[in-house]
Amino acid sequence: MAKWGEGDPRWIVEERADATNVNNWHWTERDATNWSSDKLKSLLLGLSVESEEGRCEVTEVGKLEGEASINNRKGKLIFFYEWNLKATWTGKSKTGVKYKGSIEVPNLSDENDMEDLDISITLNKDEPDTPLINLMKTKGAEKVREALGSYVGFLKTEFTQGMILPTANGVAKPQSASQSKATMDKTQVSSGSSKAAPVNTGVKIPTCKFTIKDTFLTSPAELYRVFLNQDMVQAFTRSPATVDGERGGKFRLLEGNVFGEFTELVPDEKIVMKWRFNNWPCEHYATITLMFLDRSSETELKVECRGVPNSEEEQTKGGWKRYYFEAIKQTFGYGARLF
Repeated sequence: MAKWGEGDPRWIVEERADATNVNNWHWTERDATNWSSDKLKSLLLGLSVESEEGRCEVTEVGKLEGEASINNRKGKLIFFYEWNLKATWTGKSKTGVKYKGSIEVPNLSDENDMEDLDISITLNKDEPDTPLINLMKTKGAEKVREALGSYVGFLKTEFTQGMILPTANGVAKPQSASQSKATMDKTQVSSGSSKAAPVNTGVKIPTCKFTIKDTFLTSPAELYRVFLNQDMVQAFTRSPATVDGERGGKFRLLEGNVFGEFTELVPDEKIVMKWRFNNWPCEHYATITLMFLDRSSETELKVECRGVPNSEEEQTKGGWKRYYFEAIKQTFGYGARLF
């Protein structure tokens, strides 16, 4: 029998302020099938591509078979999803001729990387040949791949809110080193129509503040635009992203592991945002302020971070340096010395 005060900490109710799922130890499961079906349809319907030959658009998602669920075990989220989908696309040439075809994806699954998806795009048998089929097989297929990647990102962020609960000290059970690395290595925001209700624990989270700086061989205006332009964000993160570059606009990037909202924008000078990693306690955001300082032939970027959980300080610093600073320099040629 355990001595007083030496019981298994997994069962000490005081470890949770609300005594719910102590230390995230118990197995919890959430069915994401209906939510996923709605989300996939919303991401695919209306998706369009255009060229000199004409314009194509996804007009119907006729077949969507599969399931999705999320399990939480010992503070670790395990994702299961498997989908077989078929959609209809319609095209219209510059001369006004209309065409119709299909899109099939038989293997959207947690077992397959997004790059390995089979995206089959065909023209209906009774349709005449058209260059628009090549447009759909190239740009169209890429748009579909990005949309499906966004679904996975939203599944891992938007739908999982509240599944990992903070303990009494306000910090969720930390991930293992391998989990943290996976989160950072594959670290997209929009407000979906279907959100899981967040859990309000009423627990104060120990936080810290810090400042990091770097210089970039470009103008403040151009560097400012990098953070607000969706195409540029997708370029330096090398993954699909959603960025609404206006005050109150939301962003989601790095496969949904980073998301938040722009709260203040001073053109070419300052960006203030609510910002978080997906593995932070539910509904907790840091305040990130970017200051763009003109240094003649280069721009100094000063990043002030407030409200970062104490346990996430080093990961957050490292993430900004690697996935923002270094990635932006390598992508756009703004290389300069770190300090």
